Amino acid sequence: MSLAVEVTGLVKNYGKVRVLDGIDLNIPSGTVMGLLGPNGAGKTTTVRIVTTLLRPTAGTVRVTGVDVVRDPARARRCIGLSGQYAAVDANLSGFENLRMVARLYGMSHKQAAERAAELLSALGLERAAGRRAGTYSGGMARRLDLAGALVARPAVVVLDEPTTGLDPRGRLDMWKVIGDLVDDGTTVLLTTQYLEEADQLADRITVIDRGEVIARGSADELKTSIGGDRLTVTLAPGQEPAPANEVLSAVGLGEPIHDPGTAEVSIVVAEGTRTMVEALRRLDDAGVCVVDAVVHRPSLDDVFLSLTGAPATAGESTDEPEGESESGEADPGESESGETKSGESESGEAETDDVAEEIMS
Repeated sequence: MSLAVEVTGLVKNYGKVRVLDGIDLNIPSGTVMGLLGPNGAGKTTTVRIVTTLLRPTAGTVRVTGVDVVRDPARARRCIGLSGQYAAVDANLSGFENLRMVARLYGMSHKQAAERAAELLSALGLERAAGRRAGTYSGGMARRLDLAGALVARPAVVVLDEPTTGLDPRGRLDMWKVIGDLVDDGTTVLLTTQYLEEADQLADRITVIDRGEVIARGSADELKTSIGGDRLTVTLAPGQEPAPANEVLSAVGLGEPIHDPGTAEVSIVVAEGTRTMVEALRRLDDAGVCVVDAVVHRPSLDDVFLSLTGAPATAGESTDEPEGESESGEADPGESESGETKSGESESGEAETDDVAEEIMS
């Protein structure tokens, strides 16, 4: 199978701070690669380099065989990017947003209108096509943003935290859209902190922390890598964890983990339910009061905690040192993506709508 994205020895420094330290990624065509890691791990910086928004300090990135540093303009023709926040014009309708993007790609008026209508239908937005994007729900705005990334029919789509802030229904809708993309042969690079999302969508997962790859494989391979089933017991209010730790250490593998916030004590076990029965008998003999006990197969949450030492948390994330540009100096005229903020010229003054009006006409 050919590779749609090849990342080799990727390094990125901001001044004296090394954000990426030798990242390697290979994404076969027509598959989904999940990029996981805690806040500040380097996910967003990796995405920005792959999509030509940042230049790496060292290493190579090829998208459909095109070097993104040597030939960024050609590489961009192969890439669609949907970032952490929906980049749509709230004053234009959904249809007008997509038609404008298509015109910017060089399509004729007729082609742009047809492509906009096609995407609005494909993403379930046709009934809201004439409404201002500013009236859209969060899920609708994210789908419109994704539609903008698909206008030019890119071979590779990069989704940076695509469902952050969406309600459960919005997340499920977005998952279906991503699944349909892959069914059509599109390659997807997905960054997320929703581990269920990676489990559902990703063919392969790469976990990075502090700018380095610390694990890679399928979801099942990563789950298997941290051992067998996990026994979790919930202690009664006021019950000291020490006696439970002693009992579980005797029946499990390794050291138990105590979560003071939930009064849970958990440990990896070799024989699942049989070990749980034995553990409950011993806990009762030791006078430990338990209100619940469960055995479960390792989840990606367990993998994440085991590899990074911290639970996954969804929310705003950035890898760049605050207030620094590529040179390491403050760059107040740029947004987090490294581009001039929408609606402003480089001088900081608001641009007129003349260009947009000409495109829309």
